[in-house]
Amino acid sequence: MNNPEINQETVLDASTLGTNKMLILGLQHLFAMFGATVLVPALTGLNVSTTLMFAGVGTLLFHFITGMKVPAFLGSSFAFLGGYAAIAPMIDGAPNTAMLPYACAGVAVAGMMYMVLAFFFKQFGTAKVMRYFPPIVTGPVIICIGLTLAGSAISNCRSNWAIALVAIIVVVVCNIWGKGMVKIVPILLGVVASYLFALLVDPSARAHVAETVAAAQWFGIPVIWENTAFSIFGQNFDGGLLLTAIVTIAPISLATVVEHIGDVCAISSTVGKNFVADPGLHRTLIGDGLATSVASLFGAPANTTYGENTGVLALSKVYDPKVVRLAAIFAIVLSFCPKFAALIVAMPAATMGGVSLVLYGMISAVGVRNVVENQVDFTKSRNVLVAALIMGLTIGINYNGAIVIPVGGITISMSGLAVGALVGILMNAVLPGKDYEFGMNEMGDKSVNFGTRANDSQ
Repeated sequence: MNNPEINQETVLDASTLGTNKMLILGLQHLFAMFGATVLVPALTGLNVSTTLMFAGVGTLLFHFITGMKVPAFLGSSFAFLGGYAAIAPMIDGAPNTAMLPYACAGVAVAGMMYMVLAFFFKQFGTAKVMRYFPPIVTGPVIICIGLTLAGSAISNCRSNWAIALVAIIVVVVCNIWGKGMVKIVPILLGVVASYLFALLVDPSARAHVAETVAAAQWFGIPVIWENTAFSIFGQNFDGGLLLTAIVTIAPISLATVVEHIGDVCAISSTVGKNFVADPGLHRTLIGDGLATSVASLFGAPANTTYGENTGVLALSKVYDPKVVRLAAIFAIVLSFCPKFAALIVAMPAATMGGVSLVLYGMISAVGVRNVVENQVDFTKSRNVLVAALIMGLTIGINYNGAIVIPVGGITISMSGLAVGALVGILMNAVLPGKDYEFGMNEMGDKSVNFGTRANDSQ
């Protein structure tokens, strides 16, 4: 294979392209994951630099556990935004420093759920385990994740609808009519266009960005001790809040595991190798779950395999995992630049609102797609009832307050998402008439160009 041409011939060993091309390909993967990954800390109040560091560390950890075989990048998951919003909602645009550590602890437990499910996959096989999490359960749960978040997006848009509309229009235009990398990174382009528009038309936004960025240093150590799950264990530790966070957030992992499997199938299809068999789903799940738990323990968002990087693989036809590991190293290096993090933190609320409105809607759309592609039979009453209760309980409780359950000397608050997911799983397990048989061909390509991780959900 001498001097293979990218986009014309498959490249399995990127070193044959030369160092310069390998570096460029690594940067391309970095840009593909970039917009979605940095938007999650902006929406939750977590630290941008810490997020970039653990996106890189999580990716390298995933590659180590999977035997350096799977060309996957792990970035911030949008699926857990509902959990963060329920436990640690932003306060007037500022991080909820009192509650973020509890939310991170809940996400860390969700990551451990991956490892428990990986054990079951290894022991009993994928088909038997997935019977308990069919599309009639995971689809409505994913739909509800997006719907419960949509209100916060509208609130941000209202600060300046013109700026928000620029973000929305650019994302839609790039995703529908864009070519090549433009189609792969519409979220990033939407953020950049809306941000620049805000700086041109809004003097207050321009002053805020200038002041925030000027105050930041060019080089600094990422703050990996801020808002960590470890910080809850102090004098003001509240066991009830911790249990509430776990009960609220951990069930989300049941939906993201399904999306993880879809992403692994998509990568397998793109590369032409069966990663479901080798290194095996149990290893990819352990890698994803461990990366999520480690990131959360140190104050970064949950990680997940990124569909947009799968799109880059298809675009470039360079399937060497070394290129993805280069992108992970670039992310870690970038995490040592506080000035860049300040630029993200100073992003206008309307820009975040416009982009997140599309993202949250896409999360729900992924749930609809999950149901449609797997041909869920809604002529059956049991399927209608399962979906109805999941969505009714989730949305209803979300707008009327969590369900409070006293347990001994502590109080557990269960969010609508937690109640809906648990009730759906239980109903599906006990009601007669289950007709879903899991097959790897049914998963198809679950990657989403928008970068929504309803794994995420991205």
